[in-house]
Amino acid sequence: MSGTRDNVQIGTTQSDPDIWIDVTADGPYVVHGAPPLHTQTIVQNASGNSGSYRQGQAFAVKDGSMLCRCGHSRHKPYCDGSHKTAAVDLAETASFAPLLQGSEEIDGPQVALTDNEDYCAFARFCDNGQRIWNEVQIPGKEHAELAVEMAHHCPGGRLLVWDAQTKQPIEPAVPVALGLIEDPAEGCSGPLTLQGGVRVQSASGRSYEIRNRQALCRCGASSNKPFCDGSHASIKFQDGL
Repeated sequence: MSGTRDNVQIGTTQSDPDIWIDVTADGPYVVHGAPPLHTQTIVQNASGNSGSYRQGQAFAVKDGSMLCRCGHSRHKPYCDGSHKTAAVDLAETASFAPLLQGSEEIDGPQVALTDNEDYCAFARFCDNGQRIWNEVQIPGKEHAELAVEMAHHCPGGRLLVWDAQTKQPIEPAVPVALGLIEDPAEGCSGPLTLQGGVRVQSASGRSYEIRNRQALCRCGASSNKPFCDGSHASIKFQDGL
């Protein structure tokens, strides 16, 4: 499976070009435009797995708002300048290559799956049923639909489900939204999520591939900055929100 045009992943809903994120050198994320920002709490289902998100507190965002990415601000989610004294390496290490270039492909009778593990945000929606990697290979509409649901809940966009016949990603139109992940089951706070094709510009001035779902590190510990790699769970990052 492949598909990136003009640095936009296939199936992506492109946002208003005035809405974008600027990753500053050794500093915060600067939000351009005024997208909505809410806490998004991962809610467990009856099986004890991640089942849905519960939208919570709203935070004011205006053009030029600065959001913490070092994990040390005392005024989260906003930056308070703590990155200047925190011993955190905020250098970007992520690739500018399309996500699909580094993805594994798993084919099934009705749907296929592409998976780039480097962008795992450890939200664990993929563990439902027989886990997404198995569900895509099992015949039956219910298995295909469960795989699609799990992929759409994946905050980092690691997982993409494709129609096996058309070879097109199964992606809905996604409205622009920013989220602050809270994960009670793991006892931690998670990444800053971007939905709806929000452009992320590196401190170098170059833009990363635009995708429907992205998760940006806000704990300061990711090894794939500016993107989340799930490190918030291992360090038990707390934003106090």
